[in-house]
Amino acid sequence: MSRAMPRDAFHESVSHYFNRAASYSKVDEGLIDQVRCCNSAYRMRFPVRKDDGKITVVEAFRAEHSHHRQPTKGGIRFSPHVTMDETIALAALMTYKCAIVGVPFGGAKGAVCIDPSTSSEGFRERVTRRYTAELIRKNFIGPDIDVPAPDYGTGEREMGWIADTYKNMRMNSGDAYACVTGKPLSMHGIPGRRQATGLGVFYGIRACMENAQDMRALGLAPGVAGKRVIVQGLGNVGYHAAWYLQKEGGALITGIIEREGGIFNADGLDVEEVFRHRQAGRTLLNYPGAENVEGGMALLERECEILVPAALENQITAENAPRVQAKIIAEAANGPVDFEAESILRQRGVLMLPDILMNAGGVTVSYFEWLKNRAGVSFDRMISRHEELVKRELIAAIEGMTGLDMPVEKLPRLVHGPSEEELVVAALEQSMVRAYQRVWKCWKERDLPDLRTAAFLLGLELVAESYRHHGIFP
Repeated sequence: MSRAMPRDAFHESVSHYFNRAASYSKVDEGLIDQVRCCNSAYRMRFPVRKDDGKITVVEAFRAEHSHHRQPTKGGIRFSPHVTMDETIALAALMTYKCAIVGVPFGGAKGAVCIDPSTSSEGFRERVTRRYTAELIRKNFIGPDIDVPAPDYGTGEREMGWIADTYKNMRMNSGDAYACVTGKPLSMHGIPGRRQATGLGVFYGIRACMENAQDMRALGLAPGVAGKRVIVQGLGNVGYHAAWYLQKEGGALITGIIEREGGIFNADGLDVEEVFRHRQAGRTLLNYPGAENVEGGMALLERECEILVPAALENQITAENAPRVQAKIIAEAANGPVDFEAESILRQRGVLMLPDILMNAGGVTVSYFEWLKNRAGVSFDRMISRHEELVKRELIAAIEGMTGLDMPVEKLPRLVHGPSEEELVVAALEQSMVRAYQRVWKCWKERDLPDLRTAAFLLGLELVAESYRHHGIFP
């Protein structure tokens, strides 16, 4: 599914976007340099025993881009092609992303050079636990230091191994489980984290498409309903983004792309059914009623209103950008559009919804999980029963004043105290909508070329302001 692009092209794109945004800022150049640079980076190599008993040396990285807020925060990806430059660029995106959505973390990122698709579970566990031990040794992990999370090639299982390793090596820590987020619920994770990034993408798209002025410029009616969507990537992020766009937004998912190819149906695909089909046969292809698209990448160029790249970086380049027909590109992945392609698409009037805004749902809910682990109590436990009692009293008062009885079938919903997942989802929605509105306001009021420049500029200035107010400079 990914194109053969040099990995430093992604780092180059992030630097290009940052420098372009910085040209619109009045922040002191020295402070801009501080915001730009990566504060700390750790490259490690360690031996791990393979399933056949032989030893292999694994290369891995952790980058802490900014210490303006601590702890730093960012995912860990497993990929055989990942580099230090790519890790640093991803950490920088996390810094600006956290600032935009109001999460008080600095940005970080980690990576391990293995292929999770060809590695056994036992090997992945040994690698994950050894990587965690290396981070502990160099003070690159901890609830107050640096908090990893899932990323490409990792998930709840790997985060559980990290939490268990840390807990057993830091036995006197009262909040050890706050060392990592995205954990299974059985290991003090939080409901809603699994779908958070994809759901955040949906909220971002919906906020964009509710703006009648912007939709008019694109020749579209406001709202998600009825819009044709092509999604690249049916992993955790792509699946949940597509599911919510279809089930909650009423969009028509016409195309889905994965590494083995793509499928297309102009009348729409059922996301849940496609997901089950792929799980059963380990391929998207040959889904009933859909056209197979060999290679899949050609689907990026099919006609649609919304294109959602949710795979890897550098999927849309100067080579294929002129043929992309989408009106809106919502970057669910990190850096799926390189800076040369972005320039072409912007000239063609395509509205770009940038990654540092669109995929911020994951770190937002990770923040909630971190808070829960630090406090040692779930969010609903303190308020849910109280809200239910207050609602019952209010309904009783209304019935007493009006002489009318509330319909029995409606009572359970009306008096329901919110669950932890409902609280998390509501807070995520508020965070994403507010962040989009802040970036949109910056775009319009400061007459910037696009939303991406506005997002980078806003992130840059918020981080710089934090450096000033925290007295880091003598």
